[in-house]
Amino acid sequence: MAVVISKDGTRIGFDREGQGPPVLLVDGAMCYRGQGPMKPLATRLAPHFTVFTYDRRGRGESGDTQPWSVEREVEDIAALVREAGQPVYLYGISSGAVLALEAADRGVPIRKLALYEAPLILDGTREPLGDDFLPRMKALIADNRRGDAVKMFMKAVGVPAIGIFFMRLMPVWKKLTGIGHTLQYDLGMTTPYQQGHPLPAGRWSGASMPALVMDGGKSPTWMRNAQAAIAKALPHASAKTLPGQNHMVSAEAIAPPLMEFFV
Repeated sequence: MAVVISKDGTRIGFDREGQGPPVLLVDGAMCYRGQGPMKPLATRLAPHFTVFTYDRRGRGESGDTQPWSVEREVEDIAALVREAGQPVYLYGISSGAVLALEAADRGVPIRKLALYEAPLILDGTREPLGDDFLPRMKALIADNRRGDAVKMFMKAVGVPAIGIFFMRLMPVWKKLTGIGHTLQYDLGMTTPYQQGHPLPAGRWSGASMPALVMDGGKSPTWMRNAQAAIAKALPHASAKTLPGQNHMVSAEAIAPPLMEFFV
């Protein structure tokens, strides 16, 4: 593991592998280098790129300086780009796609931006998350009820009760609850755009680099509609659907379009 120091002094742990132009991968909620989709994806990209994976603040081997803000998470990405020594290809998945959008919009040096299924609810094809969701989540975390916070999140994203029950019996539950406090960070970025309203005019218009917005062919209508709206909002974006995929996109499916786009 290597470390960069973010603007506020927070240590951010990262790994670097491969050779070639730099690619930075941004995880979504409940994921970090020790858990989630980025490690197998990095392995597939490494023959062609220098791939950076990192622990978002509050996870794994990264610090968690308070108070949290999206600006600080953007500064973490900026620190990693400085470590790369040149503008990067940036890929974000789920809530990590929203963070990637924020970084691109705020002027972090990015060659191209790739996104997969930012979990926004921008129309009436799914019930909105509700204005009270984030405050209730924060209250559980403040009471140190991380297990209940994780259960609340899992239920919201559609994990059935029986699935949550069995997850609680598996070793992965300890990892999930260990970073359960970071759910409020992801929700802090996404909840304003999960209320069934269209994107505000000009949102993320500063992300003027070439962009690729992807979804899965098996994903629900609300998710696919949101990606179409994001692609329309960005100045220079195209959209792509990956047949047979859902929100849990496989490394085998996502790596080829990324390699094609990041050239």
